[in-house]
Amino acid sequence: MNIIMSANNNSEKKAPNLQLDINPDVAKGTYSNLAIISHSPTEIILDFAQMVPGVQHPTVRERIIMNPIHAKRLLSALADNINKFEQNFGPINEAALPNNTQTIPYDLLGKA
Repeated sequence: MNIIMSANNNSEKKAPNLQLDINPDVAKGTYSNLAIISHSPTEIILDFAQMVPGVQHPTVRERIIMNPIHAKRLLSALADNINKFEQNFGPINEAALPNNTQTIPYDLLGKA
């Protein structure tokens, strides 16, 4: 399976389209409802986990390690895509946790 993606950057020049090959196992994707973000001086580490009700410890399903430049580009691309999504489908409303549940130890920005 081939996926064509447009590589966007902030410059005036248009980047060429990238043609990515993706094997069927990767194309299935991995579900995550929790992300933990940490960093070292040279890397940003994204741990994508799955929390299941009644289970004490979420399972890390995928770990992505990026250099800070690519992580910043990802942040920009994600913000752009969320803005476009909300323009097409309306605002994304975050659900509040019920009063009787424990809070998640880290939010998506990695704050405790």
